[in-house]
Amino acid sequence: MKKTCVNGHVFEKSSDCPTCPVCEKAKLYSPEFPKLSKPAHRALERAGILNLKDLAKWTEKDLLALHGVGPSAIPPLKAALKQAGIKFKQPTTKAKK
Repeated sequence: MKKTCVNGHVFEKSSDCPTCPVCEKAKLYSPEFPKLSKPAHRALERAGILNLKDLAKWTEKDLLALHGVGPSAIPPLKAALKQAGIKFKQPTTKAKK
């Protein structure tokens, strides 16, 4: 199925995915993040995670719930945070009665 993006690029996709391959190729992602898959980068961007400080506000579990972020994205993100001297947000635990 032929599609046209907002920038006028015509491309074919067999799915409902609206991502234009021409625009995606030209897009620059945050240099603060390690080499991640493009879906993971897009997921972080959609969630407003643009730098390591933003990333540190999220738990690993919450990141994994984002469409496009899989288990293989966590180790490089964790390493980038460690290098910056910060950690993922810790999950809150319920107090036992």
